[in-house]
Amino acid sequence: MNNLPDWLTLMPAVVAIAFVLWRKEVVVALILAVFTSEWLLGLDTGNGSPFFGFIQSIERVISVFSDEGNARLLLFSTLIGAPLAFMRFSGGVNATVNKLVNAGVATNPRKAGLVTFFTGIIIFIESNLSVLTAGILSRGLFDKFKMSRERLAYIVDSTSAPICILILLNGWGAFVLGLLAPYELEQSAVSVLVATIPLNVYAISTLLVVFYTVWTGKVFGPMANSETTVSISSDAQQTSVEGRARDMLLPLMVLVFGMLGFMVWTGNGDIMAGSGSKSVLYATVLATIVAFTLLITQPRFSHRQIMQEGFKGIGEILPLVAILLLSIALGASVKELGTGAYIAGLVADYLPLFMVPAVVFIAGAFASFTTGTSWGTFALLVPIAMPIALNLGLPPSLVLAAVLGGGVFGDHCSPVSDTTAVSSLAAGCDILDHVKTQLPYALTCGLFTIVAYLILGLMVV
Repeated sequence: MNNLPDWLTLMPAVVAIAFVLWRKEVVVALILAVFTSEWLLGLDTGNGSPFFGFIQSIERVISVFSDEGNARLLLFSTLIGAPLAFMRFSGGVNATVNKLVNAGVATNPRKAGLVTFFTGIIIFIESNLSVLTAGILSRGLFDKFKMSRERLAYIVDSTSAPICILILLNGWGAFVLGLLAPYELEQSAVSVLVATIPLNVYAISTLLVVFYTVWTGKVFGPMANSETTVSISSDAQQTSVEGRARDMLLPLMVLVFGMLGFMVWTGNGDIMAGSGSKSVLYATVLATIVAFTLLITQPRFSHRQIMQEGFKGIGEILPLVAILLLSIALGASVKELGTGAYIAGLVADYLPLFMVPAVVFIAGAFASFTTGTSWGTFALLVPIAMPIALNLGLPPSLVLAAVLGGGVFGDHCSPVSDTTAVSSLAAGCDILDHVKTQLPYALTCGLFTIVAYLILGLMVV
């Protein structure tokens, strides 16, 4: 800014973070942040009326749709709710997992844990879908082998988000692509995002620790105490839900392989040069058509039922679409305001460059823990972290991986996280017991990640 103190460029972020700490509400926080940024831009040009800031905030949100890539990502993020609802409504999810459970592989505690672990790995399209499927359908197995429900909650919680943020052929990947849209990167946004996979230390270490506990049967801390007080619950009895595995597997395969195919097609044979926004949208439309066709050809489902379920699924995901829309608008606004450049200057003056990835990870963990949302954390921090990386010459993928890992870490530790609540519900245990028993594992992986990012920071500066 030319006519106002540079420190005022921090106000949108301060307003957003303060509001989410106070009210635990990300959407309103983002709205206030956009308004603050636009109001400051008006003040800088002599149009300091709050009414002007209000009008410009609306125009800023509208401008998001002027970019074709943004429009595709928002449409995809909306539409993906339909095939997810179709898979659930058809009974295909239950049928698929029942095939895994009833294949004769769950004959002891280790194998029962492996079934749960790999179920969470396989269903990487959506984190809550992974948690609910693996949790509810594994209750009976864990009760049979006298393994605690808290242990089940830990496994499903600590496989869902980490695998979603690593595989990225899902709404998580599309959401982050949308957040990267406002920035001019040397590589494509898809290339930057793919490069975060080996650098997402927290997600990788969490999955390895979960696998270790499943394979060895060793648990520690409060989790060990929960294993000695296992109670058998009648709600663990599994019921047979009518459905066909192909009602889930076929749309899922179309979505996964369709996205890969469209990446190759839009990149003229080079998958890394493909358009992420086009590919996810085209693949989602295809998967929706396939899932709808599988349902409409079954006499047990009426056209009216199917349409209702599809729109219900879309409605369930609309809050996330709102977060995506507002975060893109905020990213464009604070870029014009110069927030990233100012913070980059502060970091360059007062913080050694090698510490940036570790500090970003800690900031992401703090924001996610206090707000209970990893996606909201991504929306709040990517517009701050990416300009820092670009202006200071740090690898964007490393800094982005720190944001993503920090968001998942804080979410795992937070008692106000929706994933924590869903994991407790799916496993059938108390939410505070789940937080207490999972926390030592999350903190162990978190501390390891901080050390790893300090080392990686030293290697790249």
